[in-house]
Amino acid sequence: MRIFLIILFIIASGCKANKVSKNHGFISLETKFEKIQINKTNKNDLIKTIGHPSSISEFDENKWFYIERKKTNQSLFKLGIKKINKNNILIVDFNNKGLVENKKIIDLNNMNDVKYVKKITQKEFDQDNTIYNIFSSLREKINAPARNRNKSN
Repeated sequence: MRIFLIILFIIASGCKANKVSKNHGFISLETKFEKIQINKTNKNDLIKTIGHPSSISEFDENKWFYIERKKTNQSLFKLGIKKINKNNILIVDFNNKGLVENKKIIDLNNMNDVKYVKKITQKEFDQDNTIYNIFSSLREKINAPARNRNKSN
């Protein structure tokens, strides 16, 4: 029994040390960012170096986006909640000739927190309103024959 508990403890401690990471998108964009040279690297070179972009801008075909995200399990006590370790976005702008004009990488520290307005809209009418009274009386007149029929049955 003791040997079984010791083996179980060793297995459980080994699983705890290696946290599982899940990658989405491209891996190590920071190192690939350094290989991009402004006014020298073209679209074909970029596809060979990094690969096809994650997204191309709908408004400007000369703006490419590469996305990298890495999530890691926190602990057994967090019930599978993952922590975002990396969230990088590489933005590459090309000129009309297809050469890199500008490059920028945005990481977790550079991202903006978007704050939403939590204002509740209030209704502008009261039940003492004239229009409300007119529609109420119309509803009562429409439903009046149905009330009379129900009473007679």
